[in-house]
Amino acid sequence: MHTGAALGTQLATHQARFHQRWPELRDPHVRALAWLLYAPDLLAADAACWEGRIATLGPVSPAVAGWLHDLQYDPVLNAELHAEMARQPSARLGRYAEKLFGFYLRQYDRLVAANLQVRNQGPTRETLGEFDFLVSSPEADEQGGVVHWEFATKFYLLQARDACQADAFVGPNLADSLGRKMRKIMQQQLKLSIHPAAQAVLPAPVVAARALVKGWLFYRHDEALVLPAAMGIAPDHCRGFWGDVQFLRERDDVADRYVLLPRLSWLAPARLPLGEGLTLAQLLLRLENLFQADDSPVMVARCRPCESMALELLETARGFIVPPQWEQRAAAIQQHAIVQV
Repeated sequence: MHTGAALGTQLATHQARFHQRWPELRDPHVRALAWLLYAPDLLAADAACWEGRIATLGPVSPAVAGWLHDLQYDPVLNAELHAEMARQPSARLGRYAEKLFGFYLRQYDRLVAANLQVRNQGPTRETLGEFDFLVSSPEADEQGGVVHWEFATKFYLLQARDACQADAFVGPNLADSLGRKMRKIMQQQLKLSIHPAAQAVLPAPVVAARALVKGWLFYRHDEALVLPAAMGIAPDHCRGFWGDVQFLRERDDVADRYVLLPRLSWLAPARLPLGEGLTLAQLLLRLENLFQADDSPVMVARCRPCESMALELLETARGFIVPPQWEQRAAAIQQHAIVQV
């Protein structure tokens, strides 16, 4: 890995592009769905390491952009979205994103099945796996089958900048890594359709199985690192920072306001009323209280007042603020992973 000067300003530009592309969207569900459809992929579809098994949505079409606008402003369509999201609500971000994406696929008549479970046919009936989405496509229709999409929204922090491997990206709770997740997807989940038990539930043959992965990667102190192409990470992926409270103090600007982002608000860049923003002093007090109760990193959005709408804040950057000793724990786990390999 090396530092790329050209990336120095890119760390916050996804937020700027998102706000510019979707200035009319305010509904949190609509903004989150727009982000899922618009954000760059986390993984490079053409990277050799993925062997052609990465799905990509491509640019948002004018028709879909118009539909998202209607989803915001058409009362009937908006109510339909909110009713769907209120049905069997979950605190898990992955399930939240799946429901949003499933809503989109149904609206465009591409969804064949969602969350289709495969169970052992024996007396235990244990769950062997689940198809996130079975979708129709021109290639599948020609072969009389469906495409299996394994869908994931992931957030990882680069713990060791010199480790040129996906396992160096760890989850905020340290229980997961990008490498481990992708091995599970590629070696297990995308092979579910070939299991004999899957044939009993599949509505049609699976002609292709691919991973559709969105998310953000976070770099210590906002370092603008260029990752090796062999890692298979899309060069334009969404980026953020991670650091401790001292890092926040050093980067604070008098015009900045901060927001603690709850987990279900991690997808789209934040847009919120001006009065909900915190000063640095207020944020530090909140973080001190949170870290006394829990030793998990906290997602924070740095915001500025919207130029065209002075009573709103728009996210300019985001990152995880980590509690004391988190970095040491992450390093110890990373070292253990290297030894295991």
